[in-house]
Amino acid sequence: MEMRHLRYFVALADCLSFTRAAERVHVTQSTLSHQIRQLEEELGQPLFERIGKKVVTTEAGELLRGFASRALREVDQGVALLKPDAGNLTGQVRIGATHTFNMGLIPECVALFLARHPTVRISVEELSAEVICARLRAGELDLGIAYRPEDPTDLWFEPLYNEEMVLVVSDSHPLAGRKRIRMVELHRQDLVLLAKTFSTRTMIDECFSACGAEPTVVAEMSTVAPMLGLVARTQIGTIVAINAVPEGMSGLAVIPLESPTPTRTPGILWRLGETKPVFIQSFAVILRKTALGNSLRREKVGVRANEKKTMRRSAQKAS
Repeated sequence: MEMRHLRYFVALADCLSFTRAAERVHVTQSTLSHQIRQLEEELGQPLFERIGKKVVTTEAGELLRGFASRALREVDQGVALLKPDAGNLTGQVRIGATHTFNMGLIPECVALFLARHPTVRISVEELSAEVICARLRAGELDLGIAYRPEDPTDLWFEPLYNEEMVLVVSDSHPLAGRKRIRMVELHRQDLVLLAKTFSTRTMIDECFSACGAEPTVVAEMSTVAPMLGLVARTQIGTIVAINAVPEGMSGLAVIPLESPTPTRTPGILWRLGETKPVFIQSFAVILRKTALGNSLRREKVGVRANEKKTMRRSAQKAS
């Protein structure tokens, strides 16, 4: 079965006339008839019946028509993205993103997208994961960027990458020189964490419970930036996603956690059973590539930064 068989089939199913269908796909009636016959032979059942001078679809033909039409639309949209004039797309992409992704990932993706599709309009709202899910279900957003929800129900979650949580302390903290640290070692350590209303906090608490540790949570905050600011000025630590620590932020040490390693999965949230316009799919392509690239780059940068800090401390002790 080839793509042309499906195109000829859909044309005939739509027109129910060999004459009009042949004109639509720019072939002769005999060619169209031959291609339809080939398709029927491959499937092993008739797709059309002739009743007098009329052509009607069989039950099998009507069933295939819906699937074939959707498949052709998907292929045509994908091809459209590759054409030189794809920048002439018009429409609006409505995005909901949680705070973590709205700090760097979304602005970078929007800039890349608008450079290619300047006539498409984009609206971005910074929302909680719960609100993003509700707005998607209501049809008020086209896609969401958040961590995996506990119960996506009628939404489809597309994972982008796995993201480890790390311990962040100031350079002067007693744990700053560690290459890795077990979560049980944070028992009774002073920490600032996200509020308990966040799913990330729930996951961190579960990891502590699993290893039998009870840290001293001296402060709770709703965003990462002030948490890191507090850590840089005190002997208090925090646990955040590695991608939430700004590159080049001085005064901080990032330490991988283990036994267990708290891990979050960022991704795209979609409504199920919905055909997405070309410009929305184009933004998703940029989002996937940028998110994965940033994640890999940040992991390498974090490893190199910790190695340099360890080397400096070793040199200072030796001197």
